[in-house]
Amino acid sequence: MSDQRRHRILMVSDFYYPNFGGVENHIYYLSQCLLTLGHKVVVMTHAYGNRSGVRYVTGGLKVYYVPWVPFIMQNTFPTLYGTLPIIRTILVREKISLVHGHQAFSTLCNEALMHARTMGYKVVFTDHSLYGFADVGSIHMNKVLQFTLADVSQAICVSHTSKENTVLRSGLPPEKVFVIPNAVDTAMFKPAPERLGSDEIIIVVISRLVYRKGADLLVEVIPGVCRMFPNVRFIIGGDGPKRVRLEEMREKHSLQDRVDMLGAVPHAKVQSVLISGHIFLNSSLTEAFCIAILEAASCGLLTVSTRVGGVPEMKNLYSWHDVAKRTEIVYDRALRCSDQNLLERLSRYLTCGSWAGKLFCLVMIIDYLLWHLLQLWKPDAHIEEVPDIMLDQQGEKSSDYE
Repeated sequence: MSDQRRHRILMVSDFYYPNFGGVENHIYYLSQCLLTLGHKVVVMTHAYGNRSGVRYVTGGLKVYYVPWVPFIMQNTFPTLYGTLPIIRTILVREKISLVHGHQAFSTLCNEALMHARTMGYKVVFTDHSLYGFADVGSIHMNKVLQFTLADVSQAICVSHTSKENTVLRSGLPPEKVFVIPNAVDTAMFKPAPERLGSDEIIIVVISRLVYRKGADLLVEVIPGVCRMFPNVRFIIGGDGPKRVRLEEMREKHSLQDRVDMLGAVPHAKVQSVLISGHIFLNSSLTEAFCIAILEAASCGLLTVSTRVGGVPEMKNLYSWHDVAKRTEIVYDRALRCSDQNLLERLSRYLTCGSWAGKLFCLVMIIDYLLWHLLQLWKPDAHIEEVPDIMLDQQGEKSSDYE
C-alpha cells in the first residue's frame, strides 16, 4: 500500500468491549480488517470497571480506556471541553490523520469529533441507530446530531433507511452520506454440525432487554405462543431494564420450564446459544440494521423479525473485509476534502437554527481558544510520539511506518 493511502485512524465511542452490542462488534471487526489492509487503527473509549489505561487486543489493536466512568447507559458525562486535553494528546502521540466516531448518542464520540475538527483533523461519523422526531429525547438527540455533523467530513449509515433518517435529522447533504451495511464473522457463526430434533421448536431471542428492542412486545407474545403451541420453548439472552417484566410474565403464566432467561451473553458464547435453537426472533420497534439477524442466519436459524428500519434491506450477507474496503474509500474521500478556516466552518453552524446556530458557534470559538491555550502551555513538539508497529497480512510484526 502506498503512503498516500495509508491511514492512521482513531475510532471513538463510549461503546466498546467488554460491553457487548452491535456497535462494539462493528468497531472491533472493522478495526481488525483495517489493520490487515495496512492501516494504523487506535480505539478510544471510557474505562470499564478496573479496565483503564492502554490495552492491546487481538491483531495488535491498541485501545485507550480513558479514565472516565459511565454516567448513564454506558455514556460518559458530557463536559464539552473536559475531554480536549486527552483527545489532543492521543491524536498527537499516535500521529492520527483521521478520526472516526460511532453512534449518535455517544458523548465521547460527539466531543471527540468536535475537538478533532477544531484541530484541523478530518472526521468520519457512523450512525448505528434510528430516531424519531416527536418525543423530547429524540428532539434533543437530533439537535446534538445536527451540531456534530455540521462540520463532519463524511458520514456512514448502515442501511438506506438509516441514511434517510440521518439526513432528515441532521440536515447533512445526502451526497456526504454513504451506506455501508454491517457484516458478520462467518468463521465464528456457523451452523451446528448436527441438526436439532423436530419434537420441540426452540425460539431464540438475543437482545438488549429495553423498550426500543421490543421487550414489551415479547411480554405480550410469549404467553400466547406457548398456549397455542405446547411444543415451543423460548431461550432469551440479554439484560436490561425490561428483564424484570419478562421474569414477572414467566412467573405469572408458570412458564419457568418453557422460557429460559440466560441474562447477558458474552459475544464469544452467542454462537453456542444460537445453534441450540431453530428460529431467531427479533422484536425491535426500530432498527437501523440488526446484525443479530445475520449472525442467526449464518448459524442456520430461520429468522422472524418485525418489519422496521433497515431490516427489510438485508437480503445478502456481507463480509467484514468488504465493509473495510468500502470504509477505506470513504476515508480516502474524507482526506480529499478541502481545509477550511474557522470563519468558514462557523458559517455551517449558523445554519443549525436562529438560536442554536449562534450557541454552536460560541461553543466552537471557545473550543478553538482552549486548543490554542493548550498549545501554548504544552506545544505539540513536547508530546512524545509513540512508534508505529504494524502487522502484515500474516499477523507478523513489520517495520515502523516511518
